[in-house]
Amino acid sequence: MESRGIFLNLSPLDHRYSLSSPALFASLSDILGEAASVRYCARVEAALLKALLGRAAVPGAGPGLFAEIDAAAEAVDPEQVYEEEKKTQHNVRALVNVMKRLLPAPARPFLHLGATSVDILDTAAALRYRDALRRVILPLLCDLEAELIRRCREEAATPQIGRTHGQHAVPLTFGFALAEYVSRLGESISRLEERSAGLRGKLAGAVGSYNATSLLVRDPLALERDFLGGLGLEPSEHSTQLVEPEYLLRLLLEVNVAFGVLANLADDLRNLQRTEIGEVREEFTATQVGSSTMPQKRNPWNSEHVKSLWKAFAPRVTTFFMDQISDHQRDLTNSASSRFVGEYLAGFALAAERTRSVLSSLVVDRARMAQNIRRTGDLVYSEAVYVLIALGGDPEAHERIRSATLRAEKTGARLADVLKEETAAWDQLSRQLAATRGTNAESFFSDPASYTGLAEERARAIADTHAARIEALRARLGG
Repeated sequence: MESRGIFLNLSPLDHRYSLSSPALFASLSDILGEAASVRYCARVEAALLKALLGRAAVPGAGPGLFAEIDAAAEAVDPEQVYEEEKKTQHNVRALVNVMKRLLPAPARPFLHLGATSVDILDTAAALRYRDALRRVILPLLCDLEAELIRRCREEAATPQIGRTHGQHAVPLTFGFALAEYVSRLGESISRLEERSAGLRGKLAGAVGSYNATSLLVRDPLALERDFLGGLGLEPSEHSTQLVEPEYLLRLLLEVNVAFGVLANLADDLRNLQRTEIGEVREEFTATQVGSSTMPQKRNPWNSEHVKSLWKAFAPRVTTFFMDQISDHQRDLTNSASSRFVGEYLAGFALAAERTRSVLSSLVVDRARMAQNIRRTGDLVYSEAVYVLIALGGDPEAHERIRSATLRAEKTGARLADVLKEETAAWDQLSRQLAATRGTNAESFFSDPASYTGLAEERARAIADTHAARIEALRARLGG
C-alpha cells in the first residue's frame, strides 16, 4: 500500500501534534490507529472462534489449536485487509477472508460463524476505547492530577486576590484556586474509570435476537458470555445489530466534561498571565520566540492551545448524541461519524498532556500576587466589616459599609479611617473582632492578605483527598 510522509496527511493530529508529543501519539496510535482497528477486530474474531470451538466441542479444540488461532490473528496485515476490501466492498468480510488464509484448516469453517459484522466491530470498539482510556488516558490524567496536587500544596498558603466577574473580591490563596481544578478533574477521572470499565460487547447476531447462534449451540447466551469473558467484557443487556449506544455515549460525555475542566483551567492560567495581572507565567526556553515582530513578547500560547483544542473537539459531542439514533435494528448513518471517536480521544489526550506540561513549569509570581492584593487595599475587608457589624445587631450594616466604601474610593482614604469617623461602628467592630478573632480592629486592618478564611486548610484537605484517590486508581490500573 502507498506510504507517504506525515506532512501529506490532512489531520493536524498526524503531523503537527504527533511531532509535539511523539511518545503520547505512538501509544495512542497503537490502540486508536487504523492498523490497530483492524488488529483489534482480528483479536475479537479469534476470541469468538475459540469460544465457539470450545462450546461446540469441535474435535481437536484445545490449547494447541487456540494458540495457532491467536497467532493467526496477530499475523493479520491491515494492508492486505484493505486490498481485499477493494474486492469485497465490505470491511469485515475482507478481514475474515484474509484471516482465514492464516488459520489452520480445522478452524477455518468456524471463523465468524454466527456473527454479524457489528458483533465484531462494536466489541472491538469497546476494547479499543477501554484500552485507550485505561492504558493511556487515565494514567496521563493521573499524572496531570498529581501535578495539580503538587502545585496546590506548594501554593496552599500563597495569598492571592479572589476575582468574581473579573473584579477584585476577597483574598484567598493560589493553592485554593488550584484546588478547584484538583476537585473537578478528580471527580471526572473517577467517572471516566467507571465508564471505561462499563463498556459492553455483543454476540447477538443480525438483529440482536441470537438467530444464528441458536443454530450453533444449545445456549447462545453462554456462548456470548464465554466469548466476551475472554476479552474482559460483559454483554449488552439488549442489543439490536448494535450494542446499546449509551455505554459509549456516557463515556464520551464524561470525556467532554473533563475536557471542559481543562479548558477552564487553561483560561484561568491564560488570564493570570495578562500584563496587568502578571501573577503566573509559562516558562520560555532560551531560544523560544513569543512574537514574529515583537521580541519582548511572552505569550501564554500553551494555555491558549489547550483552550483551542477544546473548541475544536468539544462540539463533537453533538455527533455523539446523533449516533445514539439508529432506525429499527440498524442503519449506516453512524458508519462515518463513529470513525472519528478515536480522533476525539486523541485530541483530549493531547490537551491533557499540554496542561500537565504547563503546570510542571509554571512560574508563580508571589510578589505580584501580594501587590495585586494591596491594589484594593483594605476595601477587601468590607465584607468582613459588614458581617461583624450585622452580627452585633445592626440591621443596616450592609448599607452602612457600602456607603463607607464609596467615601473611601472617592477620597482615596483607607476604609479603616472612614470607619473610625463613625465611633460607634468602629467600637462595635472592635468588640466583635475581640470576641470572634481575639484581635482588635486596628490589627485586623493591617494585613489584607491575612483575610483568606479557610482557603489554606481547604486546599490541603482537597489535595490530600484526591492524592489518595489517584494512588488507589493507579493501583487498580496496574501502576
